[in-house]
Amino acid sequence: MPLEGKAFRDLRLKLFNLENKNKPLQGLGYFPQKHSATGTTIFTVMSALAQQYNAINLSQGFPDFHIDPQLSQALGDAARNGFNQYAPMAGLPPLRQAVAANFKKRYGLDIDPENEITITPGATYAIYTAFTSILQAGDEVIVLEPAYDSYIPNIEMNGAKVVPVALTAPGFHVDWNKVKDAITPLTKAIIINTPHNPGGSIWNKKDWDELAGLVRDTDIVIVSDEVYEQLVFDGMKHYSVLEHPELRQRSFAIYSFGKVYNCTGWKIGYCIAPPAFTQAFRRIHQFLSFTVNTPAQHALTYILSNDTAPAIHEVMQKKRDHFLSLMKQIPFTIYEPAKGSYFQIAGYERISDLPDMEFAQWLTKEHGVATIPLSPFYSNKKDDKLIRFCFAKKEETLNEAVERLKRLV
Repeated sequence: MPLEGKAFRDLRLKLFNLENKNKPLQGLGYFPQKHSATGTTIFTVMSALAQQYNAINLSQGFPDFHIDPQLSQALGDAARNGFNQYAPMAGLPPLRQAVAANFKKRYGLDIDPENEITITPGATYAIYTAFTSILQAGDEVIVLEPAYDSYIPNIEMNGAKVVPVALTAPGFHVDWNKVKDAITPLTKAIIINTPHNPGGSIWNKKDWDELAGLVRDTDIVIVSDEVYEQLVFDGMKHYSVLEHPELRQRSFAIYSFGKVYNCTGWKIGYCIAPPAFTQAFRRIHQFLSFTVNTPAQHALTYILSNDTAPAIHEVMQKKRDHFLSLMKQIPFTIYEPAKGSYFQIAGYERISDLPDMEFAQWLTKEHGVATIPLSPFYSNKKDDKLIRFCFAKKEETLNEAVERLKRLV
């Protein structure tokens, strides 16, 4: 007679205990591996190494200078004035209205703040939530590499398969024939990043038209990571997916207040998407974070509504130009000045033939400057002997970093 109920459960427990008698209490046998990434991110690794060797940290993408004093004041005022409890799930209405007004001013776009804008605890969170809104086990997602390191784990945690397509280094431009060949009936989404991290390249209107032609008559969703959209240099223009009428109807567009106002530690971003996409996004969002830091939302509403912050693209271009002028003194190869973002790519073939990971570690330990190798941005760890410098730093930080690097000459 087969065992049932409690007797069956007791037998299963006994067998489980026998099988796991000598196993440790923690490990992958007990905690399922949800994605293929191992260890901590390259940003954490290199920042820890920088701290250990007292190196100047040009690896992780954050400014080392103060935010706008008016933004600090607005944050303190919000807390002192009692805005310390939960904000609405979708974000403060005045902040969403200010975002909509800002996009109308900068892009000429009409965006519905009630049904198309959701405030999120950072852009990385918004990317994960967008993927979770649409992906099911067995779906495929095209990722253009080198890619920000959260994309692949986000996709895999949702049971989907990553289909990597390499950009053309060192300029990191799209080979549209490769993208076309990667599309299958299982393709659910394509994730775009412009301005590009780590490459510093930007998309033009033709790129968006090419993408539109490939996904036309399909159900493919676009996730457009545009967190550096206001950091575009040399008079160039950022083209948003939202400006393309055809693509806008199938896209999640992701943005970051931290990148615009130099407050990356606040971890506040937002997602703009059509109403049906926004509904799906919020169905997930409400059970992940539910809401976002209230005083910070009030502070950002103030600064965005009053438009008092300096033009960030001008601030950051001066830093890029200063860094590039300094780099002429040392034997790195600058293939193209960064067109956008915080980052400048450089080749080191005149210095060393080490793999990029080993070179970045050597540079940190022996010369006191931390950078990021590019191979961790590829799923196959492709090594083009390139590293990434973050120039979103004080002038004296950049000066001291290059002084240390002069020892390479």
